[in-house]
Amino acid sequence: MKLARVQPLLLPAPASRDESRAAPAPCFAVLEGATAWEVSGPFEGARTRTGRSWPLAEVRLLAPIVPTKVVCQGRNYVDHAAELNNPVPKEPLIFLKPPSSIIGPGEPILLPPISRRVDFEGEIAAVIGRTCSRLADADSVAPFLLGYTCLNDVTARDLQKADGRFTRAKGFDTFCPLGPVIETEFDLAHATIETTINGERRQFGRASDMIFSVDAIIRWVSRIMTLEPGDVVATGTPAGVGPLQPGDVVEVTISGVGALRNPVAPRES
Repeated sequence: MKLARVQPLLLPAPASRDESRAAPAPCFAVLEGATAWEVSGPFEGARTRTGRSWPLAEVRLLAPIVPTKVVCQGRNYVDHAAELNNPVPKEPLIFLKPPSSIIGPGEPILLPPISRRVDFEGEIAAVIGRTCSRLADADSVAPFLLGYTCLNDVTARDLQKADGRFTRAKGFDTFCPLGPVIETEFDLAHATIETTINGERRQFGRASDMIFSVDAIIRWVSRIMTLEPGDVVATGTPAGVGPLQPGDVVEVTISGVGALRNPVAPRES
């Protein structure tokens, strides 16, 4: 099931002449073919259809979730660690991106004037579906997952090198494109990820090439911090990261999920 967060574009007709037209609020929807079907219900558990639907052409896809935090795994592919001359971590190497860095499909990545090199990093991201804390090695992670989506861990590489830390380099507004949907029936074992710039492939990787599995990462993170419904866990990027330029269009595609496409523009100082 492809679960999305959508903004209907057309205003509903007022019930009476005296009633003004209010902009429809964003809502969750299941995408089937060319139709978005609104769903409601508790986050943990089954979602039911409300009866409202829209053609996909009449909605805007937003970032599919608004998390309390985005937890990222660094250097989770051997070839990516090697391309940046970094050692392979002996245990999961995690950092946080602020929720304020999240943008949805089609929204522009804005390059800050302070950085001279901003890189793309396409990643497979897991979305938490149930509160998750202190999982043991024998605990199954599957009951705590809502699904998977695409994430671009945009990084000011020069600032990362200058700081020796990740927070500033990865925390700028617009530095976490997310979407377009959450796939709840995802074949992680055979999943592939590809990043293109202006249609040219720059990255390709397989989930099976990860150093630390998704389950291992989530268990490890859960022993440090409680993962809340909607939280996002990014699982690292394969080799091929490179710079973005104004006018570029970057697309992160995960098999079975879809493509997350964002233009790139300079940020006004």
